Amino acid sequence: MKYRRYGKSGLKISVFTFGAMRIPFDESKVTGAERDKAEANAVNTMRKAMELGINHIDTARDYGNSERLVGMGLKELGRNKFYITTKINAVSSYDDTKRNIDEALEKMGIDRIDILDAHGINTDEKLQSATSPNGGVKAMQEARDEGKVAHIAFSSHAGPELLTRTLETGLFETVSLHYYLSYRRNASAVDKAKELDVGVLILSPSEKCGMLYKPTPELSEVCDPVTPLALNHRWMLSNSGVSTLAIGAANPEEFDAHMPGIDDTDELTAEEQAAVQRWEQTETETLGDKRCTICFKCMPCPENVAIPEILRLRNLACAFDMTEFGKMRYNLLGDGGDWFPGEQSDKCTQCGECLPKCPEKLDIPALLAETEQILKAEPKKRLWGS
Repeated sequence: MKYRRYGKSGLKISVFTFGAMRIPFDESKVTGAERDKAEANAVNTMRKAMELGINHIDTARDYGNSERLVGMGLKELGRNKFYITTKINAVSSYDDTKRNIDEALEKMGIDRIDILDAHGINTDEKLQSATSPNGGVKAMQEARDEGKVAHIAFSSHAGPELLTRTLETGLFETVSLHYYLSYRRNASAVDKAKELDVGVLILSPSEKCGMLYKPTPELSEVCDPVTPLALNHRWMLSNSGVSTLAIGAANPEEFDAHMPGIDDTDELTAEEQAAVQRWEQTETETLGDKRCTICFKCMPCPENVAIPEILRLRNLACAFDMTEFGKMRYNLLGDGGDWFPGEQSDKCTQCGECLPKCPEKLDIPALLAETEQILKAEPKKRLWGS
């Protein structure tokens, strides 16, 4: 396992972080035996992470009983084996944040949180709330002064403009954001974070790039001899502004697929560069003049249709038969709030506002309607704030 400096926090953390959002369970719906099994799974998943050299765990107040389970693992494996990040909702008040910090410390059985995130600065309103005189960041700063917190950070599902404004406040030492091979929009925010010496954690890269832990045959063939999962890992980590990737394993075995290639050189090999080029070329050749470049120039949409994300999912479905992933993501739209904003294609009124904005001259309303036919399924529910 390789390790990188986590921005101005100065912590040296593993390039994989164990994202503990998938180990929780509903304690009200299990028998005693089921509880014991679920708790053992959580501890064993932490043990596997430790054995692989992972020294950073990312949890949150909103991830069910994740903090309690992390605390169980720390008690058994040793507090000094991991740096711990937890997250408190960015719109929590000063008083609620103070209470949440104390509760998190108690649940995890620790006396200091290594990194505390303002969770979900996804809008300007949430940024203003978090940084207001009665906001959560003030409580975080006081907790840092008291020794309860070592470093203050934020997470966001926003685009580069809001990420940059938040980074430029100078209040935060690390950031968690979205950036991967099939979604490069936040490249400028990663660059800004590097310029400001802010550490960068990539949220759910394997899941959000296309469920790469179970790739389609079409995508596997394009990436061969590199696996799509390894290629995405290596592509992200070839950017020196990226510190670590969150791997949301639900059990010890789920780490295994992520390990190949992780100890290679930081720069992409010639073989990996060729695979990235084939990925891009296949999209271009297969989609032709209907390929969306995800530039976001079509936005905003007066009906709040999530045009760039919908057409990203169309790109992947049409070029690599990634319809399972496309359906999973598409059917979250409309119920995701600012965590996964925007409406599905059926909200398009064909007003035409997007057409003159598109540099590719795409017939966006027609492509939205086509995507609706390809990807529409039963509505989905988000996993926590993912």
